[in-house]
Amino acid sequence: MKKFAMAALGGTVAGVLLTTQVAGPLVAQEAKKGGSVYEQLDLFGDIFERIRAQYVEPVDEGKLIEAAINGMLTSLDPHSSYLSANDFSDMKVQTKGEFGGLGIEVTQEEGFIKVVSPIDGTPAEKAGIKAGDFITHVDGESVLGLTLDQAVDKMRGPVGSEIIVTVARKGTEEPFDVSIIRDTIKLTAAKARVEGNSVVLRVTTFNDQTYDNLEAGLKKSVEEVGGMDKVNGFVLDLRNNPGGLLTQAIAVSDAFLDKGEIVSTRGRNPQDSERFNAEAGDLAGGKPIVVLINGGSASASEIVTGALQDHHRAIVVGTKSFGKGSVQTVIPLKGEGAMRLTTARYYTPSGRSIQALGISPDIVVDQPPAKPAAEAGTEEADSAAARDRSEADLRGAISNDSMTEDEKRVLEEEQQKAENAAKLRQEDYQMAYAIDILKGLSAINPLDAPQQAAAQQ
Repeated sequence: MKKFAMAALGGTVAGVLLTTQVAGPLVAQEAKKGGSVYEQLDLFGDIFERIRAQYVEPVDEGKLIEAAINGMLTSLDPHSSYLSANDFSDMKVQTKGEFGGLGIEVTQEEGFIKVVSPIDGTPAEKAGIKAGDFITHVDGESVLGLTLDQAVDKMRGPVGSEIIVTVARKGTEEPFDVSIIRDTIKLTAAKARVEGNSVVLRVTTFNDQTYDNLEAGLKKSVEEVGGMDKVNGFVLDLRNNPGGLLTQAIAVSDAFLDKGEIVSTRGRNPQDSERFNAEAGDLAGGKPIVVLINGGSASASEIVTGALQDHHRAIVVGTKSFGKGSVQTVIPLKGEGAMRLTTARYYTPSGRSIQALGISPDIVVDQPPAKPAAEAGTEEADSAAARDRSEADLRGAISNDSMTEDEKRVLEEEQQKAENAAKLRQEDYQMAYAIDILKGLSAINPLDAPQQAAAQQ
């Protein structure tokens, strides 16, 4: 417009010339573009009528239109899709924390169904399904060529019924079948437990219950340890957490941050961008936090991890996360259905997008593969036979007369803690590593956060 105004000052001829060279082609381009769209809609109508009239079998017109809509949405990205009335209803139930199914979060990659993560305690997790697995067949039928929603529909069924999925797994030469019994999935979104003087917060999903479960579990565990003064830190376990509600991711991040940005979302239009900031208050009381992630940690899990990592509030341990950095908005439609549409990307406080990149941990720690029970038992026996001997193991060794009964009791407790730590290291190496970090931090600086602040003043 500025160039047009300047040219117009040069006279009528110049003005006409500029209009011909710029405005004319623009109008023609818009007309051509509009005509092309209407021509494509006419083509769609022609194809629809041809199918109705000439397809080898009668077709359900409603399903045909639904498939066309879903095809339009799924062509955009793996996370946009159409939700029928039933699917929309199921989705609303899932966000409340109880639904029927296998208990896996999936996406689509190269035509096959990829497992983002199995959910703790569900039939899929118990059957051995792992994050990163590809499901190639359902009950012997290939999922290649199906949309994500169509493949998910095949995996749904009555509670108690059996489904056989064919799994292709990295590191395994041949695909293999896994039998799973469908069940009602009841999610406790967050659980807490005590490991020594550390509080472990396991968050399996981000639904309506997540923050409330987390807060209640944290407070109960702190009381169990004997108060916040006795807690050496917290482990926030987000492994195999496929994500969920953005609002809950913000609430969980805010639970451990006193101030600063948590996440920002940026849509197609600048005016649609949003920033979410933390409010004062830290449920962990300033104690150290270790966040555990892996390739099954996605979406909302990555928002929490990114916020705590960028603010240097937590040490992130594990393996690189999934890398889903987009926001989907569920938009209700006529007929009680809805569409799930990708409307924005989200960014961590430092301004980084993790879309297709994931979050890299501060300390990379792989989880060793589980050993068969027989092999594990043999190793335990071997280690017991080959362990180092000490003076106390010698027959007839004299006792330590300098130790009081209280000191002996403390020593026995420490030995028991060491045995428990060794057992945890065999069961969950990444978790044991995280707890060791907290132990190390408390040994270097045993003062809690309020005492540190007072000492600095």
